[in-house]
Amino acid sequence: MQRRNFIKTLGAGAAGVVAAPFVSTAKAQETITWNMVTSWPKNFPALGTGANHLAELIETLSGGRMRVRVHGAGELVPPLEVFDAVGAGTAEMGHSASYYWRGKVAASQFFTAVPFGMNTQETNAWLYHGGGQELWDEVYAPHNLKPFPVGNTTTQPGGWFKREINSLEDLQGLKLRLPGLAGEAMNRIGVTTVNMPGSEIFTSMQTGVLDAADWVSPYNDLAFGLHQVADYYYTSAWNEPSAILEGTVNLDAWKALPDDLKAVVTQAARAANLAMISEFTYRNAQALETLVEEHGVELRTFPEDVMKALYEASQEVIAEQVERDPESKKVYDSYVAFQKLVRPSNDAGEFAYLKAREAVGA
Repeated sequence: MQRRNFIKTLGAGAAGVVAAPFVSTAKAQETITWNMVTSWPKNFPALGTGANHLAELIETLSGGRMRVRVHGAGELVPPLEVFDAVGAGTAEMGHSASYYWRGKVAASQFFTAVPFGMNTQETNAWLYHGGGQELWDEVYAPHNLKPFPVGNTTTQPGGWFKREINSLEDLQGLKLRLPGLAGEAMNRIGVTTVNMPGSEIFTSMQTGVLDAADWVSPYNDLAFGLHQVADYYYTSAWNEPSAILEGTVNLDAWKALPDDLKAVVTQAARAANLAMISEFTYRNAQALETLVEEHGVELRTFPEDVMKALYEASQEVIAEQVERDPESKKVYDSYVAFQKLVRPSNDAGEFAYLKAREAVGA
């Protein structure tokens, strides 16, 4: 019995020897606390909650060694000042969309959405496997930022309009909220576009400051109640066939992280990206049904002359930008080359399947 007790005691002691350094090391590790500023209202569906999810992933995957405090738009900085705030170190992280910064970095627009460009699947492939991420890093490094894709709203409709668009003439003189390259294209065909935070859209539509507005997609548009201020919902997804949500990290803060925590942030961003794509696929389906069945929203597609004019205007806008900005040319050349690479496969695969499914009524 004494020998048995001795062995039991020895075992407990041995366990203590193994466990003690682990506990001691864990306690000795300093918790890194970051602030994340966003362009979205606090806890706003998918966008704001996507920022929350990214923060939670970082804390969980790091075993609590990193914590990220999320600030909604306007809580720490205004919604359209995320880029500058993170670069300056006011906050270590940002959650926004890169085309908001076109006045600062022209090439940034290609990392959110390109009119008539790649879809979500293709865009992710370009970023992860086609050199897109490396170009994004290169473009943002001079601004003291490390970027990541942290979500994607998938295909975005053409927007909400107070009146039906039956021809190109019907667009003339309209005031439309639409950022990025698509906004520039709309300007070319007689529309006046503005860029404003999402939180201002409803009131601007209600008071007549805007005649039409693009926001995100059915899930977020329903949350903002845009069906209450416009009757026509244009589903023609020319403007944002894929819309990347951008996560930024202050480059100094990034460089200060040990390699394992850099890996944590990188993988958390990937997981958040996939999670948002999946959520939008599900939530958009629910929201579109609600908009049509419960609120009587009328779905429309732009007529052929409008789509043709928008395509031509988009090509003009992009061509002019890449001609005057070498950085934009470098990014866009990579983007177009990758789109040409993957299109035959997608046409023979995904696109052909969708056509076949439609043909049989499945």
